Amino acid sequence: QVQLVESGGGLVQAGDSLRLSCAASGRTSTLAIMGWFRQAPGREREFVAAVSWSGNTVYADSLKGRFTISIDNAKNTEYLQMNSLKLEDTAVYYCAAQGPKSYVRVHQVSDYDYWGQGTQVTVSS
Repeated sequence: QVQLVESGGGLVQAGDSLRLSCAASGRTSTLAIMGWFRQAPGREREFVAAVSWSGNTVYADSLKGRFTISIDNAKNTEYLQMNSLKLEDTAVYYCAAQGPKSYVRVHQVSDYDYWGQGTQVTVSS
């Protein structure tokens, strides 16, 4: 079993930066990829970014370089650095993880095996 715990969410002003963390515990040696999704009110959960244990990254095209995902293998923790935050970034942000697969997929909710409870990010004007 793997547990994921997000932290770092909060209320910020438009244009501010924020860094989210996701700590993984349990059988973390079985994990290959970690990622971030977000869900705004009235919308479906959408892909934000993913990172492999080797450091390879994938981002949603709509982010336009404002977000950066990274992983600290020694701490079993992934991060999401969010810069130039906009009102539309307001959402619950979820950490996700998946075990190794012969063909890697990262863009869909169903691609992941484990989920955190989510952390709220609210951006105000």
